[in-house]
Amino acid sequence: MTSAVERLETPPHASVRGWPWVLACLVGLTFAGWLYLSLMVADMISVMDMTEAGPGMGVFNAFNIYHGLPAEARAAIAALCLPTSVATFGMPAETWAAVDVAKVFLMWLMMTLAMMLPSAIPMLKAYTRSIDKPSGNARNGIETLLAAVGYLTIWAGYAVVATGAQWLLTLTSAVTPMMAPASMAFVATILVAAGAYQFTRAKKACLIRCWYPRFAFADRKGVVAAYKEGLVQGWACLGCCWAIMTVMFAVGLMNVIWIVVLGVLMALEKTLPNNWLHVLIGIFFLGWGFALIALMQAGLMY
Repeated sequence: MTSAVERLETPPHASVRGWPWVLACLVGLTFAGWLYLSLMVADMISVMDMTEAGPGMGVFNAFNIYHGLPAEARAAIAALCLPTSVATFGMPAETWAAVDVAKVFLMWLMMTLAMMLPSAIPMLKAYTRSIDKPSGNARNGIETLLAAVGYLTIWAGYAVVATGAQWLLTLTSAVTPMMAPASMAFVATILVAAGAYQFTRAKKACLIRCWYPRFAFADRKGVVAAYKEGLVQGWACLGCCWAIMTVMFAVGLMNVIWIVVLGVLMALEKTLPNNWLHVLIGIFFLGWGFALIALMQAGLMY
């Protein structure tokens, strides 16, 4: 670890060369992700019972006709206002066509921009320092952006897999038209699996790689090396965060409250080297999942 940290030590001018405009691009992409997700939620609010979108989302019913209504009344109205009868921005139909696959993929891609790109900023800044050359701002900035593209390529692959998983879960009715889990058994399974992964060697190895990034191609010139570096760092990040990201299936895919919570958790976990945060996250998911299982066994939840 010491050698990895030493490799990140750079002269004072290194953080200036090419980094400000790269940061502006990263912030712009993150904002684009959040804007897209916000527009999706905003379009849903006026016609849907937001409690169906996942835990905590009921607060948005203060802005629609469902506010203050009992659960039975909300269910009766919602039966008439699901995506099959009301088209909303970015939401797929109950029966998917090619355009719905594209919508869901775009949703997942925007989710990765909103949740994962901010957590990569420290790594990309360290990469900018590691490739600092007298060649000027432009080249260093371009190489860092290409590393970011490589990083996002990995998460775009995750978006493809998540889109396929969502399609299969929708076909089997495990996920509702509101893109929320249809049963507590499904929720508990996701939570227990995600919690268990937090204690694996793969998780710890990838987490350490995120804490102390080692740049395999930093001593090589050119855009290809920069893109390859982004792929390497993206794989480490995926190995660290895929399970937490997949918790979105358990809390509702358009649950912006949990998008914020999980995004912050992943950013803190990746940027603050410690031996307890990932353990606490694992305990939380396991405790939540086993509590749901206990309630189902007692017949108090289905």
